[in-house]
Amino acid sequence: MADWRLSLIRRRRLLKLFLFAASAMVAISGRLQPAPATAATSRQKRTTMSAYDFEFPGIEGGSLPLKAWRGKPILVANTASFCGYTPQYKDLEALWNKYKARGLVVLGVPSNDFGQQEPGSAKEIKAFCESYDVSFPLADKQKVIGADAHPFYRWIAAELGDAGVPRWNFHKYLIDANGEIVGAWPSRVTPLSREVTEAVEQALKP
Repeated sequence: MADWRLSLIRRRRLLKLFLFAASAMVAISGRLQPAPATAATSRQKRTTMSAYDFEFPGIEGGSLPLKAWRGKPILVANTASFCGYTPQYKDLEALWNKYKARGLVVLGVPSNDFGQQEPGSAKEIKAFCESYDVSFPLADKQKVIGADAHPFYRWIAAELGDAGVPRWNFHKYLIDANGEIVGAWPSRVTPLSREVTEAVEQALKP
């Protein structure tokens, strides 16, 4: 058999193995994740802080202080470029385009914490996001779990407990106009799902 045919067969086998592994990881992560969190009004606040006490470094430099969006709901999602859930970038962009005129902010926080699926530099991550036409704000790559997590995510853990921390890429938190957590959804709940859009609509009410 010609060398080029052998090479093509090997590439197809490797692609099938990669897709199988990615599907298996998505299935496993889905089983490990908790059900979507309910509104913050159903729980007791555990800290004296709000989301406005935190800021992220921007992916292109500078800073992204959450207090700059005071009075607006903010949807924060930890993202990754090489994940089975990566196509949710399209849904996050669609959500942003649908509601930004009414005040919604979408913030992506790239992280390499899960499956090492965000290994690139800030420049590489930004270029990848451009392939999804991402126009919403992006933070520089951060840790989102553990003792070394970004302070925002340590605050999330303090407020929601261990069950509320991200379990995989594209875990989503909705912050209301007062800087409080009013919703949290695991990866399998898409940004355009009824659960998320209804919560966003509620957060946008005057």
